Amino acid sequence: MKAAREQHPGLRVSRRERMQEPEAVAQMLALARLGWGTKRIARELGVARNTVKRYVAAGCYVPYRSPARGGKLAGLATWLQVQFAQHRGNCDVVRQELQRQQGMSVSLRTVERACRGYRAEWAAQARATVRFETAPGQQLQIDFGSATLEIDGARQKVHVFVATLGYSRLGYVAAFRHERQAAWLAGLEGAFAHFGGIPREVLLDNAKALVLSHDIQTREVRFNERLLAFARHWGFTPKACAPFRPRTKGKDENGVGYVKKNALAGHVFTSWEALSAHLVRWQREVSDVRCHGTTAEAPRLRFERDERAALQPLAGKPPFAQAREVQRVVSSEACVEVDTNRYSVPWRLIGESVSVLVEADSIAVRHGGQAVAHHVLLGGQRQRAIEPAHFDGLVGRAFQPRTEGEAAPAVQAPPSAAPAAPLSGELARPLADYEAVTGGSF
Repeated sequence: MKAAREQHPGLRVSRRERMQEPEAVAQMLALARLGWGTKRIARELGVARNTVKRYVAAGCYVPYRSPARGGKLAGLATWLQVQFAQHRGNCDVVRQELQRQQGMSVSLRTVERACRGYRAEWAAQARATVRFETAPGQQLQIDFGSATLEIDGARQKVHVFVATLGYSRLGYVAAFRHERQAAWLAGLEGAFAHFGGIPREVLLDNAKALVLSHDIQTREVRFNERLLAFARHWGFTPKACAPFRPRTKGKDENGVGYVKKNALAGHVFTSWEALSAHLVRWQREVSDVRCHGTTAEAPRLRFERDERAALQPLAGKPPFAQAREVQRVVSSEACVEVDTNRYSVPWRLIGESVSVLVEADSIAVRHGGQAVAHHVLLGGQRQRAIEPAHFDGLVGRAFQPRTEGEAAPAVQAPPSAAPAAPLSGELARPLADYEAVTGGSF
């Protein structure tokens, strides 16, 4: 039969013709061998004469084959495969690019049928993990995750910093109120102190607080300048994993998931201090002494035996300064804004430019070289830190703390820098002061 197909590749059955069974074809061929003509065979069997001709020419029964159709996307297989992988399996985006780049308008279903064979390959590639082992003291992997916990009777969002040494798998965990750059750097310094040394490189995800840009094609990375200064201070090399591919860290440790499921799940804490103490105890009694699934050893044992001595010594280095200085203009609410939070300053500085020093846990405001305000750094967003004394002496307004989200009335400074003593009656300043401002008396 294969030979018949090769000899008669054009054998097709018209849609107008009824497909013949093998027994009917055998009868046609038997009558042909007896010397019957095709016209007589067709009349005898009640089939079309062209059908008899095709099967007699083939010399055997040949199953029906549908004619192959190229379709609208014929010849674009390679282009579709590249686009499918680039856009992470999103066929709708591939359809948009098809119209933009190739000038072809097709339905989403057409693109999905054309890319059907690429999806399994792409999914397998996305799941693939390139595992490699690093030498003792070579690498530290860091990450952040979040969980909502009950602390002091209220549900609060906790940001968990997790650091894991690449060789021993010894970990370090710390809880923060936010994931800003200060938390990343404070977490790293805490890890260095916990391990008693510094690895030669730190592998991190592409967090905005640390990485300015990372080209997915060229793998060119631009790190934040403050991170680079921090790395120079401690003597390590920062490295970023491939965008959208955290598995390219090499080891799918899932440290954040392990902490959330093992250390935090189902626990209630009376304070943030209690949470921190719990994490320290959990690391010492659970995480450090468990038998690791890959190394088949306890991380603490492997660290003490092979990795502690391989870390770079701390050498008594002081902590990297967490302070940053920014310039702000005092708003009409007598506040300066830092990281979406607002902090009050003396109302007489409305409209003035001030210097704000942001440290690890405090805000200091200076004007003209003099300290004018100091606040505890707020951990959340769009919150207010108000000092009532900053509004003392404000004419016609007694300071009233406002609730979150309440509109703030504009605060206007009086004509003179220093308030005068109130006079009898409703006016709080001499008339001469107001006449000087308006240009004379009326």
